[in-house]
Amino acid sequence: MSVRLQMLQVARLSQKVLGDSSELVAAFYKQHLTPEGGFANRSGESDLYYTGFGLAGLLALDAELPSEPTLKHLAGYNPAKLDLIHFCCWINSRAALHQASRTSFTAEERESLLQALNQFRSKDGGFNIFPGLPTGSAYGAFLALSAYGDLQTELPNPLGVVQSLKLLETKDGAWANDRGIPEAGTNSTAAAVVTLTSLGFPVSDCVPEWLFARVHSQGGICASPNTPGPDLLSTATGLHALACLDRSIDPIREKCLDFVDSLWTNEGGFYGHWADDVVDCEYTYYGLLALGHLHA
Repeated sequence: MSVRLQMLQVARLSQKVLGDSSELVAAFYKQHLTPEGGFANRSGESDLYYTGFGLAGLLALDAELPSEPTLKHLAGYNPAKLDLIHFCCWINSRAALHQASRTSFTAEERESLLQALNQFRSKDGGFNIFPGLPTGSAYGAFLALSAYGDLQTELPNPLGVVQSLKLLETKDGAWANDRGIPEAGTNSTAAAVVTLTSLGFPVSDCVPEWLFARVHSQGGICASPNTPGPDLLSTATGLHALACLDRSIDPIREKCLDFVDSLWTNEGGFYGHWADDVVDCEYTYYGLLALGHLHA
């Protein structure tokens, strides 16, 4: 099962927490569909990055996708010209539409996309956001794994990715996103955990303890040891990493639920953190993912 489908499976459980409010969240996503067929960013403009989250959110809520207009919108991009982040958003979006219509990439499309994906392989065996870089990043490895999964292809040379991630480990046993960054982050650590466990490689027992140490006293998970407050992205990815490590979240479940609930709005979306004043498709999806993990 691809990384996207694993996360989607969890996000669907959010409906058990939301109940009738699931329809409000679905309506929120539909309101962010633009005339061009994409989904709007925080400025109200059609954005490929947010389109991936819009489609994922609707799938998680078992809502109908705007397949025809969004497919036309995606056709306006040349995926081979995109950076890895937007390349993977394009693939994830197409995969979501294929999932809804029970179709798949053609063999020719798949081969072309795999060739484009391979250009992001770094010289140390990992993956990074731009082609030809000497070292990989934790986020790059996660994105590449997700893309290969949606293309129904095994990630080639997984040991190269593992070795690249090894060089990103920090002294406290977690992961930084890039070389030369001394402090680990929750999101980069979660990216490494998902990648390693998906590839069947072991993860140190100190990693879940590092993640639990990032839990804020009022609930939610902080982005790093020096970040004072929690955010929804770090909460969702941290919970997902703990699930990948088969660690119970019972000790933090209630206060994390309280944190996610504090970011809920009557518009149907979620704020990203306590100081946020805009709701968007991305953070709302992370709200669904977090609720899915927190569902008892």
